[in-house]
Amino acid sequence: MSANGHITILLPDGSEKQVPRGATVLQVAQSIGPGLAKAAIAGQVDGETVDLATELNVDANLVILTAKDADESALTVIRHSTAHVMAEAIQRIYPDTKLVYGPSVDDGFYYDVDLAAPISSNDFEKIEQEMAQIVQEDRPFTRYDLDAEEGLARLKSEGNVYKIDNAERALEGDPEARLSWYATGTPNEHWEDLCRGPHVPSTGRLGAFKLMNVARSHWKGDVTEAPLQRIYGTAFATKKGLKSYLGRLEEAKDRDHRVIGQKLGLFFLDEQVGPGLVLWKPKGAVVRNQLEEFLKRKLFDEGYEMVYTPHIGKIDLYKMSGHYPYYSDSQFPPIKMRGDDTSEYLLRPMNCPHHIKIYASEPRSYRDLPIRLAEFGTCYRFEQSGELTGMTRVRGLTIDDAHLFCTEDQVQEEIRKTISLVRYVFDTFGFEDVSVALSKRDPDSDKYTGDPDRWDRAEAELREVLVQSGMDFVEEEGEAAFYGPKIDFTVRDVIGRRWQLGTVQLDYNLPERFDLEYTGADNSPHRPVMIHRAPFGSMERFMAILIEHYAGAFPVWLAPVQAIVIPISDRFNAHAQQVSGGLRARGLRVDVDHRDAKLGYKIREAETHKIPYMLIVGEKEAEADSVAVRRHGIGDQGSLPLAEFTNRILKEVESKSAA
Repeated sequence: MSANGHITILLPDGSEKQVPRGATVLQVAQSIGPGLAKAAIAGQVDGETVDLATELNVDANLVILTAKDADESALTVIRHSTAHVMAEAIQRIYPDTKLVYGPSVDDGFYYDVDLAAPISSNDFEKIEQEMAQIVQEDRPFTRYDLDAEEGLARLKSEGNVYKIDNAERALEGDPEARLSWYATGTPNEHWEDLCRGPHVPSTGRLGAFKLMNVARSHWKGDVTEAPLQRIYGTAFATKKGLKSYLGRLEEAKDRDHRVIGQKLGLFFLDEQVGPGLVLWKPKGAVVRNQLEEFLKRKLFDEGYEMVYTPHIGKIDLYKMSGHYPYYSDSQFPPIKMRGDDTSEYLLRPMNCPHHIKIYASEPRSYRDLPIRLAEFGTCYRFEQSGELTGMTRVRGLTIDDAHLFCTEDQVQEEIRKTISLVRYVFDTFGFEDVSVALSKRDPDSDKYTGDPDRWDRAEAELREVLVQSGMDFVEEEGEAAFYGPKIDFTVRDVIGRRWQLGTVQLDYNLPERFDLEYTGADNSPHRPVMIHRAPFGSMERFMAILIEHYAGAFPVWLAPVQAIVIPISDRFNAHAQQVSGGLRARGLRVDVDHRDAKLGYKIREAETHKIPYMLIVGEKEAEADSVAVRRHGIGDQGSLPLAEFTNRILKEVESKSAA
């Protein structure tokens, strides 16, 4: 801080600004320019999002957030503020409503409410109209704080048990904490809500919003607690942004993997088999097999060895690894064995302990390391039935798992190679927009195992590799696996949705828990380090994402049927079979449509089933040993000699083109 009572503010462009101590974020924006001040909705001080009214009392890094930015931080403020407007509108229409909790979430916001009369989507229009009225009133958001005693007394006098509980949990363990409210309006006429903020300057800065759906929820997420209603909505900085988002939702419906998977005969779920347990049909199995073989060939080139391990193990194995105590709530119940009261078994939650046992099954030398064990291993999670969604959230999932055992000196090089593998997978499937996060432990949480010093070292090593790689990344506290930090990759698909795919985890703890060793160059025992990695994540979820990314129109190398031969009449069925047989002999997946139907109908059917190539054969093609080629979604490609088409499609398959 300057001696003259001013402080130094560092702006995003690297410039510095001297402002009086106690200046607000808005005042700094005004000093930069009236246009910025008018557009500003909030600020970020040393990475923390704050109101424009926040005073600056020490040197700080400052970012002025505007609606024009429309980045995640700005959208979070807009959505949280819109949640308040929705809550006020609901209380205007239904005065007996008790508010519970209303955060912003990915792509929108929600508010849990306690209301005697259920709200349905039929009520959305009148709620939105009331919200529009609140926006038109352009009332300021104003924050005020009360100390713990006064604030709790006030809440208790109002009698909202949910807000009392929220406040008591917020104050827990911090006797100096204060409670904050946000009011919209004037001192004489306003609406307010217990809230930490931050919010936009006034309700008039909002307006591009839409209520999406309503669902049943429970207080604290506990089904034994009071039932609530959760009203979801979304909001954007502009009407254009909202329209674009709603358009993407409509396209997402058309790409729904559950619908496409049924139409194309890829997979299905059967209640008699069990919810969340996927049955892969022959065509879906073709795609899965191609995915597995694609990755196996790459792994073979990079020195991996494939293993197979059982789907079940003694529960003590998973207690030793930590998977049972840390994930016990999401496991299937332990299995008692007949005639053996002393042993319990568990459907395996993860493959790590099994691969550890393979490593420990024989003596290891430093000359053997790194050892890279890979398996497409099926694991089981007892997800709640309400959380199961097609193939994206299941109870049986096959992970493209691998565990690398290496020396401490080999860690960074092996991490670099695993990152390269993940990027190779993404590039192959056309995922070009990739974001990266270093997921770390929360030092204040008890859900992580092991020595804090080893955690710090592992996090530092992952950070160093990421920095050296030149990739942009963010650090996320509290998102690590229970045994170690990880690098998580999130991809954006063709319609802008984000999916978490691919992970690389660094683990100093499980080798310690299992007392793993190798003999070093000094002829003494040493502890190996483990790296866990899965580029696909799970085969089920990756398949769902691919179906939606490609809208079911898989690239040729993945397509269940790569070409279909269509004779123009029964007279050419034999020639169609001959063409099909020749292509199959070259390793291609080819069908023949010899039904007694019109040519146009057969072509439309092939288009509906998203078969990449349609090969029409008639008298001219039979005489010239050629095929009339049609491409899915494109149309007529002209006539080609069969040998030329065969070479063309084989090159396309070999190239692994994502198109």
